Amino acid sequence: MTTTFSYPNTADLSSDDYLVVGLATCFIKEDSEVHQVKIIEPIPSAALEAIVKGIPTSYEQAIATTMGAVIVGETPQLPDGFPIEAQFCDDFIYRATAAARTYKVKPVAQTHIPVGTSRSDFNHSTERKRVLNSERIVRTEDNVKQHEHTHKVL
Repeated sequence: MTTTFSYPNTADLSSDDYLVVGLATCFIKEDSEVHQVKIIEPIPSAALEAIVKGIPTSYEQAIATTMGAVIVGETPQLPDGFPIEAQFCDDFIYRATAAARTYKVKPVAQTHIPVGTSRSDFNHSTERKRVLNSERIVRTEDNVKQHEHTHKVL
């Protein structure tokens, strides 16, 4: 039996729609120190296709599941095989519904990880750290100097 979600704007999704959830190694910066954290986040079809082709990724594991298995009501559920200390990403349910829609549009992406299985043979790398709470501060010195005739009509 398929049920729809009570989450806003999800009438097109049901509890048995395909979804890939990944376990990512991320970092949080606090007082000039960087701490490692495990984050659970949905992986859209385009990202999954790039990851299985071997690009370096922060994902160490991914599980193919259904929307109903990871979202009960409005509460995300820890997937089997993920560590208990792992945290859900911000806006998990919103991002999960968006990711599930990408697999409906491109069902061929579902063949990379069959439902109920996991995959961990990714090119896992933390060389380029994913810092979750980083801030970009743009300064005047960052501006590129242009030639004086760039904006003149000659």
